[in-house]
Amino acid sequence: MANLEPKLLERINNWLSPTFDEDTQKTIKKLLDSNLKELEESFYRDLEFGTGGMRGIMGPGTNRINKYTLGKNTQGLSNYLHKIFRNETIKVAIAYDCRHNSKSLAKLVAEVFSANGIKVFLFEDLRPTPELSFAVKHLDCHCGIVLTASHNPPEYNGYKVYWQDGGQLVPPQDAEIIEEINTVDYTNIKFNANTELIQYVGKDVDDVFINASVNNGSFNTSQHAKDNLNIVFTALHGTSIITLPDTLKRAGYKNVHIVEEQAKPDGDFPTVKSPNPEEPEALKMALELADKVNGDIVIGTDPDSDRVGIAVRDLNGDLILLNGNQTMLVMTDFLLKQWKNEGKLKGKEFIGTTIVSTPMMIELANAYNTECKIGLTGFKWIAKMILDFPELDFIGGGEESFGYMVGDFVRDKDAITSALLACEIAAQANAKGSSFYKELIALYVKHGFYKEHLISLTKKGIEGAKEIKQMMIDARENPLSSINNSQVIRIEDYQLSIAKDMVNKTQEHIDIPKSNVLIYYTEDGSKIALRPSGTEPKIKFYISVNTTLNDASNFEETNKILDSKIKSIINELKLA
Repeated sequence: MANLEPKLLERINNWLSPTFDEDTQKTIKKLLDSNLKELEESFYRDLEFGTGGMRGIMGPGTNRINKYTLGKNTQGLSNYLHKIFRNETIKVAIAYDCRHNSKSLAKLVAEVFSANGIKVFLFEDLRPTPELSFAVKHLDCHCGIVLTASHNPPEYNGYKVYWQDGGQLVPPQDAEIIEEINTVDYTNIKFNANTELIQYVGKDVDDVFINASVNNGSFNTSQHAKDNLNIVFTALHGTSIITLPDTLKRAGYKNVHIVEEQAKPDGDFPTVKSPNPEEPEALKMALELADKVNGDIVIGTDPDSDRVGIAVRDLNGDLILLNGNQTMLVMTDFLLKQWKNEGKLKGKEFIGTTIVSTPMMIELANAYNTECKIGLTGFKWIAKMILDFPELDFIGGGEESFGYMVGDFVRDKDAITSALLACEIAAQANAKGSSFYKELIALYVKHGFYKEHLISLTKKGIEGAKEIKQMMIDARENPLSSINNSQVIRIEDYQLSIAKDMVNKTQEHIDIPKSNVLIYYTEDGSKIALRPSGTEPKIKFYISVNTTLNDASNFEETNKILDSKIKSIINELKLA
């Protein structure tokens, strides 16, 4: 104990008081005797809300996910709801994924809400995150909670908060709620449930959500085209198994091969290193099954079913996992084309994306005389666009991290409807002698060949957080003047809200909420963004390069040129 700072020791001793249960105290005492480093990690700060809510390792402590940190969140949120919605019957919806303790933590959160006189709709079993977003509006709730840590490792869990529109918390509610939570002492948490205020929901909401997904994700694909599409699907031990097979079935897709070894929800994710469809290794079993059954398209979803990974056949007939930018481009162009063909493009529509996603989304929007709105990383900002511009119709939008949203009936990234949309695109493309991959190449020919690559550096714990902080400080204090022999012509600093024109030596204000992001633009059209993750102990480098593609026959050769360019940038920035 002599090695612990007084402030830290004070925090720890507080958790050894009668406010906290015996099991919590026992675990802390054990750490005091055997693992001071782990104890310090557990208490050195309060777990914070990031781009996707609050995520952390489960265990006792202020920097951990447990009944007390989530109880404090829920008590603060309850206090805020009563302040904002005076004299109203306040309602919340709660869902949870397959992670360890998600069910018990969801029940605990429901009990705290009910103890505060708030009506709770609690899903009877695990459900996808997009269904919770949908349920908030469908059940006319004031807010919603999902217990999930998305694709983080098994030791993590998390707490996402949704507002009345079905989107995640954004300004000003986020800061106001955090301020309210910070005023709550652990002794003030009301844990004694009013069970009369807790109502379990399930199939009744499922049916409406699945039908809405089919209505929003289907686009006049012939039954013959659907019958000829061979689909392989893996839930990666997550929640999509509850709704995606039914969604595809109701939409008319019969040839769906499920990776059975990954179909059962399991918080240990036993068959993968990481349940993240962004990583090719996670889809290994699905790709093997697709080769066995001659699949046309592979679909993989993360544990809470908001991210979707899509693999399709390339020009050589080999299965290739597309990145989030590529699927987003094909999906967005398809939707724009549908709207145009139906005469629905009236000049009052928009698509949405993020500052670290492919710049090619702007090219697509321009081609259809449609606006492309760009926000910070995280789907809450795309949901906020819909909220802020009610006079405009939202067509669709996405971000590079394998998230996409079709229309606005769900206000978060939605792997269920997006997976159906991908199948519609693939089926229609195959029926006309094309393919999902060829449709992507056709977009490159038409709008320019943009290629993106992501480097994530993991820096765990207290030292890792310091290292990430220093890397961003160094990048700001010593800005690059050129990258890969191309002059840096513009630097955008979203923390300072300043964009600098490095050629004319001028600067302008960035009218987007502050965020710890730095973006370089070079003379040859390259774009490099640096950003610490808001939900994982990582710093991310987003690289985008582009050139013209005169003809589809030159795709392979041009692809190699862009790969080489990306490799040079990685080497120069010492990210390899």
